[in-house]
Order: sequence, then structure tokens, then C-alpha cells
Amino acid sequence: MQIVSYPHPTLRYKSKVIRRVDSELRDVVQQMFELMYEAKGIGLAANQVDMPLRLFVINSEGNREEGEELVFINPVLSQPDGQEENEEGCLSLPGVYAPVTRAKQIHVEAYNLQGQPFSATLSDMMARVVQHEHDHLDGVLFTDRVSAEDKLEIEPALHECAIEFQARRDRGEIPDDQQIFSQLAELEQKYC
Repeated sequence: MQIVSYPHPTLRYKSKVIRRVDSELRDVVQQMFELMYEAKGIGLAANQVDMPLRLFVINSEGNREEGEELVFINPVLSQPDGQEENEEGCLSLPGVYAPVTRAKQIHVEAYNLQGQPFSATLSDMMARVVQHEHDHLDGVLFTDRVSAEDKLEIEPALHECAIEFQARRDRGEIPDDQQIFSQLAELEQKYC
């Protein structure tokens, strides 16, 4: 398992609802936390590791020894309140940062790794991280939410990411789109 980089097709894939939580999915979640910590991130969505599942993990401290590991399965967001602009980045877009306006507070309902439902009203940084990761599940990147002016500023960095992606694909490190979509369909049948 590895974190995929822009413009990998799975990043634009709308994830499917998870119907089954088993030991294999729990292993996937633990691997996701490991990758997130290695990459010095605070959140990671399943499609960032090439899996079409409505699942993301968060530890707002970005450190296993600190903060709390949270797992959100089939999350639903509601009740956005207020607005706040802050800089965001993404583990799938290394080195790309831009200001994004998001709701200052949101309500989330989801399931945990034991398959139990939970809900919470989140604000500030936690609300931002949950919204960012939830966007991934719908194939939306933070760069889709930046202003036209900021988009022009990050365009060269996005172009560099695309060049690197194509070079890796040319070297055979990344399969073609047909193989990727075939793998996604297999994973959907397994979990969804």
C-alpha cells in the first residue's frame, strides 16, 4: 500500500459505501495510519491509497504517541456553520499549498471500526480536516476549492505533479487507467 499522487485516477473516483467491517479492513486502516504518520500527515482517505471506499483516518497531532486515532466509515456531513479560510495541503499533492474556505463548524455521522455509529459536532481544525478528507471520498481535491487567483499560483506545481506521475507511469510503476479501474471494481465487490 502506498499514497497515490495527483493526477492518479482514483483521486477523482467517487468512493462507495462500505457494507462490511472485517479484520482485513481493520488491517487496511492500520496501514493507512502508518502511511499517514510516515508522510507527516494528519488525515488520509481510502482513495489516497487506491481504495474506492468511504473511509478516512485522522489524528490531528500527526503522531501515534499524541492525539487520538479516529476512523470514519461512511461519513455524512451536515449542519455547516460559519466560514473560515486557511491554508491546506494534501499528501497526494506534495508541496502544493493554498488557502481554502470551509465551514468553521460541521456535524458528522459515521461508523467506527467496530461498526458502531457515532456522531459529533466539530469546529476549527478538526472540522477542516474532516471536510478535506470527506471531499476526497467524492473525488474532490482541495485545489478544486481554491480561488481562481490562487489556482493560477499553484498551476505550475500541479503541472510538475502531472509530469512526475506520467514519468512513473512510463517506467511501469503505475498501471494504466483500465487496470486501475478494474482493481477498483474488484475492491468494491469485496467491501461494498
